[in-house]
Amino acid sequence: MFKKILIANRGEIAVRIMSTCKRLGVKTVAVYSEVDSRSLHVREADEKAFLGGSRPEESYLAKDKIIDIAISHGCQAIHPGYGFLSENPEFAEMVSQAGLIFIGPPASVITQLGDKIAAKAFAIKLGIPVKSGHEGCISTLAEAVTIAEQIGYPLMIRPARAGGGRGIRVVESGEKLHSAMESCQNESRKAFGTDDFFMERYIERIRHIEIQIIADHYGNVIHLGERECSIQRRYQKIIEETPSTAVDDRLRERMGTMACRLAREAGYRNAGTVEFILDNRDKSVYFLEMNARLQVEHPVTEMVTRLDLVELQLRIAAGEKLPIRQEDVIGTGWAVEARICAEDPARNFLPVTGMITRYAAARINNVRIDSSVVAGSVVSTYYDSLLSKVIAWGETRKEAVESIVQALNAYHIEGLVTNVDFVNAVLNHPSFMEGDLSTDFIDEHFERGQMKLPPPEEWLHFMAMAVTLIYHNRQSLVHESLKPMMAKVGAPQQSKDRITYMVRAEDVFFELSLIVNPAPRNWTVMVDGLKYEVVTPEFEFYRRRIKLMIGGETQFFHTRYRDNNIWVAYRGVTRTFGIYTPLEWKLYYHMPKPKKMPPEDVVRCPMPGVVVAIPVKKGERIYRGQDLVSIESMKMETFVASPSDGLVENIHVTPGQAVETGEVLIQLTTDALPSEEELDIFYG
Repeated sequence: MFKKILIANRGEIAVRIMSTCKRLGVKTVAVYSEVDSRSLHVREADEKAFLGGSRPEESYLAKDKIIDIAISHGCQAIHPGYGFLSENPEFAEMVSQAGLIFIGPPASVITQLGDKIAAKAFAIKLGIPVKSGHEGCISTLAEAVTIAEQIGYPLMIRPARAGGGRGIRVVESGEKLHSAMESCQNESRKAFGTDDFFMERYIERIRHIEIQIIADHYGNVIHLGERECSIQRRYQKIIEETPSTAVDDRLRERMGTMACRLAREAGYRNAGTVEFILDNRDKSVYFLEMNARLQVEHPVTEMVTRLDLVELQLRIAAGEKLPIRQEDVIGTGWAVEARICAEDPARNFLPVTGMITRYAAARINNVRIDSSVVAGSVVSTYYDSLLSKVIAWGETRKEAVESIVQALNAYHIEGLVTNVDFVNAVLNHPSFMEGDLSTDFIDEHFERGQMKLPPPEEWLHFMAMAVTLIYHNRQSLVHESLKPMMAKVGAPQQSKDRITYMVRAEDVFFELSLIVNPAPRNWTVMVDGLKYEVVTPEFEFYRRRIKLMIGGETQFFHTRYRDNNIWVAYRGVTRTFGIYTPLEWKLYYHMPKPKKMPPEDVVRCPMPGVVVAIPVKKGERIYRGQDLVSIESMKMETFVASPSDGLVENIHVTPGQAVETGEVLIQLTTDALPSEEELDIFYG
């Protein structure tokens, strides 16, 4: 086993690798950029080394710097993690030439399988089915137009060397081909240093199934079962599980055999993942690509197999044989993972930056948290939006889902917007519960980050109880603190055994009564005539999370005060509640309604980032939905669209300029100003 390794990565994967190294007694060296100087992975490492500026090309993509640091610190090997240089054959070869060990497959194998076009050709050679499309690399628009006509629309543009869904674009018609091609190339170039791409047929309502394989230096190749990764946004996974509800033993054996054969014939070594798509219509399986690295979602496989994949990676890279055979691989139970990202689901998952001001993850049995953040962590525009992963295990799928839902109910993060409640809503959707999944799941069941189905009334009752108990106890604490100031003469105030409130959330309201029971912290709560027995914790002013025992079952909520109201999240449902005494409720409808300001005739920046391109000119006529500005943030390129028809009156930014959220990009002269509700579609 190695004595010391360098981890050429950052964030949660660097922390994850370090945890295994600590258990095995392997020393670790962390590398970091300027913006990452106080990051968790730097603190967790045994040694640290500064790489350079914050941009990836100045730091985590700087091959020579990383190798020099590894040598100067006496490392024997380099673990690339995922992303950045993990599938860069040039880097893998440079590591080997420097006398170090690359913890991953050989450079020649990465060249063959890391390149999506070469991998597809190799699969065809082995008789593994693939999606129809162009088998070569495309470099010019003219070539792309010709090939697109042959394939037919809709089609998918895919970078030849990229991962994590980066750069993928679906093109519905020829008019959008040029912009989609440029966007794909720009995003791929910035994230992976190459802009080669290819095109293939687009199939709707597919399931994304992948097989985890692991191979040693002695020709032994095994698979560890499948993972379902169909829940995606922007072609990037956000929820994964194993096993899949769509895969039976026969299909699992078939896919596992194809994956192992592909790896064996390529001379693969170390951990890798062979990805397939499953056509929901006829259950046909097609090879998609091979990821020649450790996957983000590897923990779900670890939870059901009880194997440490990072440990296997280290042992194989050190020259050891695989310690298990295919017949020794036994999957027990079910595991589900949710990725927690700094992004706003209500604004088409635009990335978000800022400082995390409060952070608390749940401590629940059979739940694992792989995190790279703490209170005080800063999320910048330079890197991926992934903050942490919540993984849960259960004897059955239902148990695993319920465990991760409870963990997300209790997962509390403040300071920036995240997708915590969105992934919780996905997990609680009836179609997800039934296992009816596809890569179109989010588009089918959600709109602007909200579930299209209304939440069950019982959930709203639970949320109303939580906020009312918080409100009531805060009021009681204030009342108690003022007792020394009360008059000492006159009849004493009598405490009430039953207190009634009206609780309002958007277009629903409830009459809620609190009945104090003799036992401490025990309450009988009536919500619109329905009776609930509730046990509360000791209340404290600063608490943002609350754990209630309702009807004998534990329920978690996370809350936040908003002006005079209380915002609460539970099972992915979020509401802002107003709590009123009976007298306040009588007066409520006499209060003046807040006035809405008319929308501006400007285009504002929806997120912090760097302006990539401005495809319009001053004085040009533009149309509603037309792309006006391209902005790069967190290695992704996003277009800002026009909210209405009109003319470009003035352009306030230039390509390469750093911009902040809310900054004016373009001044418009509009034909007809859209409503505030319509503007929300574009800017949240």
